[in-house]
Amino acid sequence: MDFKERILELREILNKAGYEYYVLDKPTISDYEYDKYMAELIMLEGEHPEMQSSTSPTNKIGGEVLDRFEKVTHTNPMMSLGDVFSLEELEDFLNKILKEAPQATFLCELKIDGLSVSLKYNEGKLIQAATRGNGRVGENITHNVKTIKSVPLEIPYKGEFEARGEIFMPKKSLIKLNEERALAGDELFANCRNAAAGSIRQLDSKITAKRNLDVFLYYYMNPIDTQEHALEELKKLGFKINPLYRHCNNASEVLDYVLEMGKLRETLSYDIDGIVIKVNEISLHDQIGYTVKVPKWAIAYKFKPEEVETKLLDVTFQVGRSGVITPVASFEPVLVQGSVISKATLHNEDYLKEKDLHYGDTVIIHKAGDVIPEVVRPIIEKRVEGAKPIMMTYECPCCHMPLTRLEGEADYFCTNPLCSDRIINSLIHFASKPAYNIDGFGDKLVELFYHEKYINKISDIFKLKDYRSELINLPKLGEKSIDKLLANIEASKKNPLNDLVFGLGIPNVGAKMAKVLCEAYPTMDLLKEAKLEDLSSLDDIGEVIAREVVRYFNNPDNLALIAELKDLGLRMDYPKLVITESFFTNKKVVLTGTLNSMGRAEAKKLLEGLGAKNVDSVSKKTDIVIAGSEAGSKLDKARALGIRVMSEDEFLELIK
Repeated sequence: MDFKERILELREILNKAGYEYYVLDKPTISDYEYDKYMAELIMLEGEHPEMQSSTSPTNKIGGEVLDRFEKVTHTNPMMSLGDVFSLEELEDFLNKILKEAPQATFLCELKIDGLSVSLKYNEGKLIQAATRGNGRVGENITHNVKTIKSVPLEIPYKGEFEARGEIFMPKKSLIKLNEERALAGDELFANCRNAAAGSIRQLDSKITAKRNLDVFLYYYMNPIDTQEHALEELKKLGFKINPLYRHCNNASEVLDYVLEMGKLRETLSYDIDGIVIKVNEISLHDQIGYTVKVPKWAIAYKFKPEEVETKLLDVTFQVGRSGVITPVASFEPVLVQGSVISKATLHNEDYLKEKDLHYGDTVIIHKAGDVIPEVVRPIIEKRVEGAKPIMMTYECPCCHMPLTRLEGEADYFCTNPLCSDRIINSLIHFASKPAYNIDGFGDKLVELFYHEKYINKISDIFKLKDYRSELINLPKLGEKSIDKLLANIEASKKNPLNDLVFGLGIPNVGAKMAKVLCEAYPTMDLLKEAKLEDLSSLDDIGEVIAREVVRYFNNPDNLALIAELKDLGLRMDYPKLVITESFFTNKKVVLTGTLNSMGRAEAKKLLEGLGAKNVDSVSKKTDIVIAGSEAGSKLDKARALGIRVMSEDEFLELIK
C-alpha cells in the first residue's frame, strides 16, 4: 500500500472512530489504537504536505494561531429567545400559540448552557464557524471549532448548508481544567459557560483543542417541514444532537416534559438552565410571527435556582476598604448551576446567628438570583455532636485592633486608619473598573506596589511615574508593561468628577449616588461646601448618605488628599448632560435582563439624555421596566405591581 492509500485509509478509520465515540457515544476502538493511528497520520501528512486536507482529522489537534478574530455577518440573523420563569407563564405562552394556530404541536429540547455557533458548509466541507455576536454580526472562530471532535469537517451534502447549535464544556472537562489552573496558580473559571466562551475565543487553536469542548446542533437552516425532522436530518448528516428532545402534542405534555427534565437536570454530564419549546411545524412560524429580536413561536423556560449539599470547612473574616468586617464561609468545592462554588459571604453577626452555623456543618447552598452563592441552611441532622458554633470576631483579623459596632448598624468596623487590609482594599477600589477605571492596575499589582512601599494612599498612584526605573525591575514586570500602566494612569486623570467621588470611598456612596451628587454639585469645590440639609433634599440621597458626605469633607486629611489630587492634574468637574425632551422625560426607568442592541451602561446614558431617571429596583414609584433577554425577579415584580413592561424592541422603536 502506498502512502496515498494509507493516508486515505487512516482518515477513514479515524473519522469513523471519532463519529462513533464523540457523536454516538459508542466507541469501537481503544484510545490507544486511536492515538496510534493519529500519530501515524500526522507523520505521513508531514512527510507529504501535498496530501494535507482541510477535512483531515489532524485538524482536530489545532495549531493555527490568529492575530485577531474577523467579523462575520450572518446571512440570517441569529435570534435570541424570550424567557419565562414559571409554569403559569409557560402555559400562557402555549395557550396563545394554540389560539393562533390550533393545529400546532411542540418540540421540546434542553436549553444547553453554552454559547451559540453557526456552522456553514459548501459542497460538504466546513468553510466557516461563527459566534452569535449581536445576532447580526459575529466572529469567525473556524480555526477553533475545527478542534471540537464532535463537529464534522465534512458532511454528505451538496451545495450550501448551515446548521446552528450550542458549544459547551462538559462538567468533567471543567473540573479537570480548573484542577490544572489551580496547580498553575491561574484564576479558575467560574462555570462551564464561561470556560467554553473563554476557550473558543483563544487565538491559538492548540489551547482550544486541549479544553475538550463539545457541541449540540439543533437548527437546520435549510428548508425542512418540522423541527423534529430537522433534528433527525442533522443526525443523519453526522452532527451531534441532544437525544433528550420530545415531540409534544399539547400543552399538558409540554409541562410534563419540563417537570421531568427538571428532576433529571443534576444527573446530566453538561449544564442546562432551562427548556426550549418550539412550534414543531415550521410552516406555522411565519403565521405566528416574530418581533424584531425574538420569534413568537418559541420560548425558553428557565429553571429555578438549584440547591446543592456540601460541607462547611471554615469561616474567615475579611476587612473591607471602609473597615467593615465580613465573615466568609469556605466549603468543599461543589458545582452549582454550572459554577464551581467554594465560598460565600455570611454578611454580619446577625446573619451568623440567624443561620446557626457550626464548624463542620453540612450545608445547603444555592445561587441567589441565579448569580450570587448563598448558604441556605445547615442540615441539623448531619451535625457532628459537640460541633462549635461560628461566632463573630471582635478584633480586626489584620491589625488585631478592637472592632466597633455602632448602635443601629449591623456591621462591625475596624477604625484603624493604618490597617493594611483597609488601605490595600481602598486602593484596589479606587483603581477598579466601576470607580476610576485605571486599565491594567489590578488587585495583585496594587498589593505588590503597596508591599514594596510605592503606594500608601490614592495620590501615590499618580506619582508612580517617578519610580519608573525601579518598577520595571520588579518580578514579572518590565519596561513595556510599566510604560503602558503609567500611560493608563495619566489618561485616567481626564475621568469626570463622579468617578473620582466614587473612587474616594465615601461610605454608602456608590457609583449611582456619586453621579447624583455631581449632577447637583458639578465641581469639587461646590460639593465640598454642600450643606447637610441641601444634600438630604436630593432624590435618592437621604439623611444617612448626606451625613457621610458632610463627615468626609469635614475631615482635614480628606481635604488634603483632594487638594493633592487637584495639584496632580485630576479632573475636578462633572460634564453636564444635555437633556432632550422625550417620552421618557421625568419617568423612573428600571433596566433588567440583557439588551442585544447595546450594553447596560450605554442604555442608561441614552435614557439620561432623554430625561429619564434610572433606578435600580422596582417599586410602586417605578414608571417603566425595560426587559431584555434573561430578565428575572425585577420583571416578575413589575408584572405583579402592574407597572408598564417595555420590550427592547418597543424601547428601540420609541427612541428612533
